[in-house]
Amino acid sequence: MAQVPQTFFDALAVRTWCGLALEALGRAREEIDAINVYPVADGDTGTNLYLTAESAAAAVEAVFTAYDESGRPSLADAARAMAHGALIGARGNSGTILAQLLRGMAQVLAGDSEASHTDGTGLRLALRRAADSAREAVAHPVEGTVLSVASAAADAAEGERGATAGAVARAAYDGARAALAATPGQLAVLERAGVVDAGGRGLVAVLGALVETFTGEVPRMVAPASPGHARVDAVADFSDTAPMAAVDECADVPVEADGPAFEVIYLLEAEDAAVARLRTRLDALGDSLVVVGGDGLWNVHVHVDDAGAAVEAGVEAGRPYRIRITHFALGDVHTRGGERPPRERVQRAVVAVVPGEGLAGLYTEAGATTVLARPGEPPASGEIVEAVRRAHAREVVLLPNDADLRHTAAAAAEQARAEGIRVALIPTRSAVQGIAALAVHEPGRRFDEDVVSMTSAAGATRYAEIAVAERQSWTLAGICEAGDVLGLIDGDVAVIGSDITSAAETVLDRMLSAGGELVTLVLGDDAPDSIADHLEARVREAYLAVDTVVYRGGRQGALLLIGVE
Repeated sequence: MAQVPQTFFDALAVRTWCGLALEALGRAREEIDAINVYPVADGDTGTNLYLTAESAAAAVEAVFTAYDESGRPSLADAARAMAHGALIGARGNSGTILAQLLRGMAQVLAGDSEASHTDGTGLRLALRRAADSAREAVAHPVEGTVLSVASAAADAAEGERGATAGAVARAAYDGARAALAATPGQLAVLERAGVVDAGGRGLVAVLGALVETFTGEVPRMVAPASPGHARVDAVADFSDTAPMAAVDECADVPVEADGPAFEVIYLLEAEDAAVARLRTRLDALGDSLVVVGGDGLWNVHVHVDDAGAAVEAGVEAGRPYRIRITHFALGDVHTRGGERPPRERVQRAVVAVVPGEGLAGLYTEAGATTVLARPGEPPASGEIVEAVRRAHAREVVLLPNDADLRHTAAAAAEQARAEGIRVALIPTRSAVQGIAALAVHEPGRRFDEDVVSMTSAAGATRYAEIAVAERQSWTLAGICEAGDVLGLIDGDVAVIGSDITSAAETVLDRMLSAGGELVTLVLGDDAPDSIADHLEARVREAYLAVDTVVYRGGRQGALLLIGVE
């Protein structure tokens, strides 16, 4: 259906523009995905832009629905809804920047809450604010990206002082189109791949929809080059009905995948001062940092190797939610066409973080999907999410088995829930608590009943570990020196000694003094060969009706793990 051209930028124009932009991005989505090589060649820029625009359009529609029988919303109402919808629905680096562009425009368009519309001057100022605010939101702006295209659009619009909104929109579109053609000369990775910037290509589509909103004419779009071609035909034109201009076939140019392993995105409720500190911390953790928003609500995007640290930084700043973590190397972003149909999901699974190869084997034999936590190398949220996906279940019970992994596991659970998986996180603080929980796991029970039973079993299990101090430090049991043997009960140092077996016996006696029915011993590779026999004998002699089970944990960090239930 042909659109009725808009003379002024009012609420109806905002609604029309959002709808047309969504259609334009829908048509160009696969093309934009195909040329996505920067900052990460993950083939999702077109999709992320589309999903962000979809959220913006839905928010504007909701405002119009609310005014259905009581008139039309104001320009300020529609602009704020557009910006808020984009903010909460922003996906990926490109979507986050688009959300900030729309927020910048809304700051100008909603400046006069009583105004019913604005003209070319207002649109020109809005485009300038959009470009400037997007640059401010990116920690390290790079030329040859969507930021360059946005700045060029605003610069071109500046030359249309006194012009109509339609003329300003067309100038901005032409400026963006020329800037897009220049992006390969500004960014080496684009030139090597023979493509224009994918985010910039998406912005040109959005600005083309703005031209159509005010003129009713569909502008001729820029043909994206295909990746792997050395020459960029970025200025060839085609209409919606014409085929894309041909691109000369040349030798393939490889696009190297490099950089952090995870993309972390979340919404954050926080004060401005806390967000300023968050920016500094996230900037030190990774790259592609974009933080957009304001007025207490922010959208945070960053590429990092330690996804858990990025989420924990958000926890310290405020309240993060809608956490999304993507592992670039595992191809999590999209399911490619041509793949075999997915296998049927099982109803329920257990996913556990385990500290050694021996325990990993034990948990696997019991039916759990495991994430190996090597000494000094705790898993990131993305690894836990991948394990949840690998379990391929509708319901998952997650056992972090480490108090220090509580935030990381919570972030993983939140991400899995966002993907439609029902996840229950049992806050197990040791692998022996996880063993106790797994022992009572019954997939045939109702999910809630199974979770309650497993949680009760874990909570009824006291845990301890025997380790060697790496340095001098103060503890609840006194000062320890490097090389001392430490006995920790429920996470606190309770025993300091010089002999491993003696310290372990003291710890076990203290734990059993409060009662118990079963002792679980998990031996590390460096534990003395005789320690298990010694402790088993001690339990038989001193504690009637208490059983003992022994497992080999492998390289688990601690010399010995002890559980009493």
